[in-house]
Amino acid sequence: MCGIVGYAGRERCVEVLMEGLGHLEYRGYDSAGLALQREGRIEQIREVGRLENLTRVLAGRNGDLSQVRTGVGHTRWATHGRPSEENAHPHLGGDGGVAVVHNGIIENFSELKEELEGRGVVFRSETDTEVMAHMIAERVEAGETLRRALAGVLQRLEGSFAVAAVSVDEPGKVVAARHQSPLVVGLGEGENFLASAVQALLGETHEFLVVENGEIVEIADSSVGVFTSSGEPVERESFEVDWDAEAVELGGYEDYMLKEIHEQPAALGATLLGRIDADGVVDLSEVEIDLSEIDRVVIVACGTAYHAGLLGKHAIEKLARIPVEVVIASEYRYADPIGDDHTLVVAISQSGETTDTLAAVQAARGFGARVLAVTNTRGSLITREVDAVLLTKAGPEICVASTKTFVAQVAVLDLLALALAGIRGAISERELREIGRGLRLAPEKVEETLGLLGNRVEEAVRIFEDARCSLFLGRGISYPVALEGALKLKEISYLPSEGYPAGEMKHGPIALVDEHCPVIAVLGEGLIREKTLSNVEETIARGASVIAVAREGDKGAERMAHLVLPVPEAPEILAPFICSVPLQLLAYHVAKNRGLDVDKPRNLAKSVTVE
Repeated sequence: MCGIVGYAGRERCVEVLMEGLGHLEYRGYDSAGLALQREGRIEQIREVGRLENLTRVLAGRNGDLSQVRTGVGHTRWATHGRPSEENAHPHLGGDGGVAVVHNGIIENFSELKEELEGRGVVFRSETDTEVMAHMIAERVEAGETLRRALAGVLQRLEGSFAVAAVSVDEPGKVVAARHQSPLVVGLGEGENFLASAVQALLGETHEFLVVENGEIVEIADSSVGVFTSSGEPVERESFEVDWDAEAVELGGYEDYMLKEIHEQPAALGATLLGRIDADGVVDLSEVEIDLSEIDRVVIVACGTAYHAGLLGKHAIEKLARIPVEVVIASEYRYADPIGDDHTLVVAISQSGETTDTLAAVQAARGFGARVLAVTNTRGSLITREVDAVLLTKAGPEICVASTKTFVAQVAVLDLLALALAGIRGAISERELREIGRGLRLAPEKVEETLGLLGNRVEEAVRIFEDARCSLFLGRGISYPVALEGALKLKEISYLPSEGYPAGEMKHGPIALVDEHCPVIAVLGEGLIREKTLSNVEETIARGASVIAVAREGDKGAERMAHLVLPVPEAPEILAPFICSVPLQLLAYHVAKNRGLDVDKPRNLAKSVTVE
């Protein structure tokens, strides 16, 4: 989950590396560092904590790094070894002539470390990465090129990794490789780039190359080479990324989370564009899978994407009448799953790099399933492992806690549900189009929700000032929304929060309820609403303060709740979109009131690329 940046080119290396790391800090912020090629040496600069600490150190260098033309940078999410300067990347190998940065886990590092120590190598850190630095240095000192040395070392490694290295013996070059961890090459004029994700480089280029598993890439100022592990050159077409540089800037907002919450109407509009027309007719011809042969759907995902999957299950089963199973990806990969070529496995990952979800894809392919990826990242690993891809088109999301990518995932799954319903004739054409026209209103209704809420959510903060925990309740389609609301709050406010089916609350969670446990009720419509109101009354009797997410003008909610967060009238299919917004804002304001960093919550990273 660490972030890697590499640069070869002009005399602005440090500037490019630091800007890139700034856009990757969401991947980890335990420490940060640079390895820079200088005259006959490699300079290592590392600091513990946020990137700003490294920025301050560099600012005190009085411009002596302005001539540097080649280097690598790293921002760390700690796995092996506590956050410390010694454990910060880059790591030096041998006598300091080789520097390495790494994202991933080397599973056999203990064995390799013991082997190196037997040859007299002295380790300076507790990390698994340092073994690579020393192994590469040994081969370079024996006369191999950096590229050949890296290729040779990779044959000894077990686990997942993206690695970039520089050598004092090959000025102007950066060499890198990957296995199950993300890495892209950015193409420039008189300069070239490496990074863990495209958003690190959007200020520099929009043209990229994919690096496949096991390949080695070598960049210099005027050349980029991709090679097999045996050294054969690989021809690779570049691809364009249409995100602009402004998309990764704050743009006047205090935090990325608040910005991305307010970007949700645009994200939904982009995701729906060209896929559903004014008459509500869905066009998913981009999915190159014969959906008419599908009789079972399995959705695999992690975290927020799992909650989107639960909403997808509701939509597909209701509209298409196809049985759907939703499985946490880290469980699915070890469950010996069953199915056949009539099973559609939908793998959801906003980054397209989630290790557990990628492993679930491989498990599904093992029994012959058709596999569809839902991701926000063009060219990501998952897009190359599946039969078809549905991009969410939400634009870059920087905040660790997902907001706009969540609603975009739900929108894509609703489109899939409508497409399957049409193919199977599960509902009438008239009803199908009516629901489709309702889905087209998603951007408008989310925008209306944001306006309707105004400053109401900030009032809710007072209810949480003495809270020790919180309980989110919902039924039916509102239950996954409650789960997602609880996850958002615990992610960024560190307040223990639980999402639960309202009808099950009496079977355990009600024991938590007192005046220090606010209850957040996501009310639906009809019978669901009435039953949820009854459940919530039971928490009030035990001293709970209640916040209700309810349709504007809901008198029952107003009589019952201490505070109502209103949402507009909308078609049923839009309930998850409009009801998620107040819960996202609630989490945001509670965390801000506690003085916390909403964009970079402790211990978390945006892309989980380790098991």
